[in-house]
Amino acid sequence: MKTKLIITVCVSIIAVLLGIAIGSVNILPMNVIRIIGHNVFGLEMPEHVTPAHAAIVWNLRLPRTLLAFIAGAALSVSGAVMQSVLRNPLASSYTLGVSSGASLGASLAILVGVTLPFLSMLTLPILGFSFGLGTILIVMAIARQLDIRMENHTIILTGMVFALFINAISTLMFAFYREGTQRMVFWQMGSFSMRDWHTVYILAPIVLVGIVFISRFKWELDVMTFGEEQAQTVGVNIRRVKLMLLISAAALTGSTIAFVGVIGFVDLVAPHIVRKIFGAAHRLVIPMSALVGGIFMVLADLAARTVTSPVELPVGAVTAIIGAPFFAYIYFSKRKKEA
Repeated sequence: MKTKLIITVCVSIIAVLLGIAIGSVNILPMNVIRIIGHNVFGLEMPEHVTPAHAAIVWNLRLPRTLLAFIAGAALSVSGAVMQSVLRNPLASSYTLGVSSGASLGASLAILVGVTLPFLSMLTLPILGFSFGLGTILIVMAIARQLDIRMENHTIILTGMVFALFINAISTLMFAFYREGTQRMVFWQMGSFSMRDWHTVYILAPIVLVGIVFISRFKWELDVMTFGEEQAQTVGVNIRRVKLMLLISAAALTGSTIAFVGVIGFVDLVAPHIVRKIFGAAHRLVIPMSALVGGIFMVLADLAARTVTSPVELPVGAVTAIIGAPFFAYIYFSKRKKEA
């Protein structure tokens, strides 16, 4: 197990270096390390490293790559929590309508031109986060009214129905506000382009706090995977723990979507890979999902900006190409086991 952990950390570092080094202008990984060392630790910059390369690494690729890694970590941990709490391998924040809610909030900012007083620069992320989190709260409230025990299938079905309702509202907004439709469509496909250190500084602490908070419930998550009745017998307050974990997972997803747009399937693929390699214990599942999700997202972003260069693909399209067949595989494997 220790060897697997070391390999995963090393692959994470290699993926980040590749994400920074490869692009329209390729830069040697050792030069990338020297540039980072110069800016972080004040080390002397070698003469053969040009100021142009230093600017590309520090101002463009490093913040973009770190943001991709952070976003992948947040989405993957969120997916791992959803799958464990709802005991469904296909569960995710998207299943519960979080992405639809965040899209509606973004639509108000992009299409209608809603701005927050004194916080105009942060209107899009704040509205996306607020609407995404609000969606899960509404879904949980409706599910509680329909089923006092808040069974997992009730929550999932409620989330799917509510997501369809929100998507219908967004579609109506597209029809009335056509001038911003192109920007909205691009946002919904996800992208890390034109992101700078400012975004990293805001999202990184949010994601770190969220993952640390969720890690405190690793024992409850382990117990809940065996069933809610077994969890109650050992003293787990199912309703309270489930609500806190679902809200925390939704907050991670909503925060990420608000900054980088809608990127799907990462929260489905990464946790399955982690459980396959490291087992089901959440003391490993949570941190390893963060690392594997980060690796996945960095490589997806690298493919998005290099495969069809100079045209850049939406990251969401790349993750969907990988994730959609994976989703089908999980779904049909699950049906075959139940048959």
